[in-house]
Amino acid sequence: MNTAGFDVFFLTMGAAMVLAMHAGFAFLEVGTVRKKNQVNALVRVLSDFGFSTLAYFFVGFSVAYGINFFAPVSEISVIGDKANGYEMVHFFFLLTFAAAIPAIISGGITERVRFWPNAVATLLLVGLVYPFYEGLIWGGNFGYQAWLESAFGAGFHDFAGSVVVHGMGGFLALGAVVLLGARKGRYTSDGRINAILPSNIPFLALGSWILCVGWFGFNVMSAGTADAASGLVAINSLLAMVGGLIAALIVGRNDPGFVHNGALAGLVAICAGSDIVHPVGALVIGAVGGVGFVYGFQFIQNRLKIDDVLGVVPLHGGAGIWGGVAAGIFGSTSLGGAGGVTFMAQLVGTLTGLAIAVAGGFIVYGVTRAIMGLRMDEEDEYRGADLSIHHISAYPEEDMARH
Repeated sequence: MNTAGFDVFFLTMGAAMVLAMHAGFAFLEVGTVRKKNQVNALVRVLSDFGFSTLAYFFVGFSVAYGINFFAPVSEISVIGDKANGYEMVHFFFLLTFAAAIPAIISGGITERVRFWPNAVATLLLVGLVYPFYEGLIWGGNFGYQAWLESAFGAGFHDFAGSVVVHGMGGFLALGAVVLLGARKGRYTSDGRINAILPSNIPFLALGSWILCVGWFGFNVMSAGTADAASGLVAINSLLAMVGGLIAALIVGRNDPGFVHNGALAGLVAICAGSDIVHPVGALVIGAVGGVGFVYGFQFIQNRLKIDDVLGVVPLHGGAGIWGGVAAGIFGSTSLGGAGGVTFMAQLVGTLTGLAIAVAGGFIVYGVTRAIMGLRMDEEDEYRGADLSIHHISAYPEEDMARH
């Protein structure tokens, strides 16, 4: 049997499942924003995937792993000990992770961000900022993992990207959301908070379901090869998802937005330790992630008055940071885990990602705002991004009938 070919097929299926998750990102956003911004959400998530592909192919993959494809096909089909073009499909799989960065950020900055400045920010983040941290953790760059192991007894363990992908995406979004400011009318000068309701709960739910299904490709296929795939990763992902949604259902008082995002918070949190924690530990990790999302969303929106539309900072950032640390707790043999991790290595590795993300987000979006401008003008924001940017609404026949 050609195991190299089977591994290529295995990873291609994983890449396809994670690619499908981007439809989940899109519909989660479409269901949450107002009708006048639905087309923009769809176009931005898809086009950001295109920009991410270019940035990661030409720059980012090389930054993270030192591999590029600027050679004859006979050479790039066999790189190292990997035949059948394995590294090319490995690029495809990891690209879908990298492209999740702007897809995550999109949910925080939606309804008021300008299109092309956001595209430029995507190129910089996916080409440089994200792969820098990715390379530290997954690429072995700069001796960072070796330093953690010598200092704390283990390297930083992030099997499927609680911190590398989700924590980075969530906290990169923080700079963008803060620099953009709140949507018009969200907060009043006298301190009142005006609710801006989701436009379509079924679309929101559809987005969550697509993400949940695709997540099993995100986590299980992170093994990289078929013979390394583990049923433990699958059941831990399942139980963390359930823990997150049930916990969010209870503390969120049956709110559908909290329920559907609570499932995602559980999945974000389990990524790091999905291959080493006990299933009961996964259930707890997911539940804490779901509760953290509910309270984190309310704290950011109501206390800090940061208009993070989809709550991506608590959902991906907060749950991702928790997942990184939780792997060091529940992955220990004393709690039924597989071991091979230490709490301090997980804490330091997580805080490193947090620092890079916060700094990177403020720098990239700050420079973009200074040079190009970042926010739509007030009239365009009032009309909505659909008409202002794309010149068509999500429901053009209805608009024609009204006129």
